[in-house]
Order: sequence, then C-alpha cells, then structure tokens
Amino acid sequence: MSWDDPRPMSPHLQVYKLPITAKLSILHRGTGGALFLGLILMIAVLVSAASGPESWASMHSFLSGFFGQLIIFGFTFALYYHACNGVRHLFWDIGKGLDLENARKSGIAVLIASVVLTLLTWLIAAIV
Repeated sequence: MSWDDPRPMSPHLQVYKLPITAKLSILHRGTGGALFLGLILMIAVLVSAASGPESWASMHSFLSGFFGQLIIFGFTFALYYHACNGVRHLFWDIGKGLDLENARKSGIAVLIASVVLTLLTWLIAAIV
C-alpha cells in the first residue's frame, strides 16, 4: 500500500469514539472476567476457613483492609452489572429494545441500576 492510495484509512481508537453499546459490551466481558477472578478468591476464602484459625485470620485481615474491601466492592459491582446486562440481553434475545435509541437508554439504565444496587448493598452491609 502506498501513501497516495485514494481509499480512506480506518480510524483508530484515538479518532473514533465508540458508541455506548460498544463500551458496555466491553464492560460486560470485563465484568465476566472479574467474576471469574472473584470466584477464585471465594474458593481461597473457603480454603482458608477450612484450614484453621491462623489461615482464616490472615485472610480476614486481608479482606478487612482497604485493598480487600476495594476488591469486594468491585466484585459487587461486577456481579450486579453482569446480572443487569444479562437481563438486558434476554430482552434483546426476544427482539425487544434492539433499535439504537432503546439500546442506548437500556445501557444507561443498566449502569445506573448497577451503581444503585452496589451502593445499596454496601449501605445495608454497613448498617447490619
């Protein structure tokens, strides 16, 4: 290919702005990966609990710290986002909300619902 080729070049990510549906699709895949890693963490928690008081104490210390709480908060958001977006996809599977405007609106609704459910869960956990 030469530089005087009249065909247009594809825009790269620094030029092309991804639509919200594309960003949410990437986030859905990312939260799926985060849930897999969270499952490994949950298995580690169960193993530490079954391994005795010393093992559980170190796991509890880690999860009670700032970084552990941040991981659990992220896992909570990933769980709610992945579930809400899964419901959105179920509606798409039956042919509802596939037009661009409804897809955009439902994407924003999924984000809002995920944030609200995450914050509500942590608020209730803090009270209890």
